[in-house]
Amino acid sequence: MGTAAAFWCGDPTEVGREHHVEWTVDESVAWDGNTRPATLTSPALGEDGGQVVFRGRLSLTGDGGALLEVADTQILFDLADPPPPIASDGTWVEVRVERNSVSLWPYLL
Repeated sequence: MGTAAAFWCGDPTEVGREHHVEWTVDESVAWDGNTRPATLTSPALGEDGGQVVFRGRLSLTGDGGALLEVADTQILFDLADPPPPIASDGTWVEVRVERNSVSLWPYLL
């Protein structure tokens, strides 16, 4: 799947250990801006310069939001203009966001 650097919102002593985390992304999905159809149909996480790159299956929620399923993780996004077309619902997309807009929040199961 891959790796990327993100802002850790947990206890500093827990860095470097395995955790369940919630992803928070403070950028909205803008079609043909930071979001495009993916050329590959497999989940991925990576970095490109100062950006975090997510590849996953997009689900439009119908209430102005979207879920991006990356492997077993769902990341909630708001939609910006222009929003993804209805035909993109359920398709593989790539979302590129600035690294400083991504946070990880650890939680216990």
